[in-house]
Amino acid sequence: MPLILTILVGYLLGSIPFGLLLARANGIDLRSVGSGNIGATNVLRTGDKRLAAATLLLDAGKGALAVWLAMRFGDASAIPVAAGAAAFVGHVFPVWLKFRGGKGVATLLGVTLAVLPVAALVFGVVWLAVAVVTRLSSLGGMLAAIAVPATAWGAGRLDLVPWLAGMVVLLLIMHRENIGRLRAGTESRIGAKP
Repeated sequence: MPLILTILVGYLLGSIPFGLLLARANGIDLRSVGSGNIGATNVLRTGDKRLAAATLLLDAGKGALAVWLAMRFGDASAIPVAAGAAAFVGHVFPVWLKFRGGKGVATLLGVTLAVLPVAALVFGVVWLAVAVVTRLSSLGGMLAAIAVPATAWGAGRLDLVPWLAGMVVLLLIMHRENIGRLRAGTESRIGAKP
């Protein structure tokens, strides 16, 4: 696939709002729950752990699938991480939802798993450690995301660093309200009632 097609396919894959679709199939209007976000953390606020786990897996899976398709069907002009970045952007700005999507944590994890598994492992360890200690999913997601380009740098994959760092910057921008609540001490914790 030429680069432009790789990016388009990645974006459209990323645009699939799995959390919203799964919740709707179970009679839940996700936009009226908790933060109104379409990601797994907000799906968890519905009280359905199965739906939250499925959302997490599917949102990560679409990032990984975009990279895999670019690797499988791409040519020299198709950069697999570009397809993953497009999927990430599609999740954050989905065309189907008037460009109001999720924050990209799970999709970044999926992209990372496909392009640099060791960085995905670091991501998981950081998120889990922060979540267990603080019960703050947003803080865990942001710190885990920051660890990704740092791990790529440490692993000598300098070709991936600009792409991964760009996704992390956008992820942090999408978390700006969470950052404000963290600073104010009002951010909701895992397991707390919405």
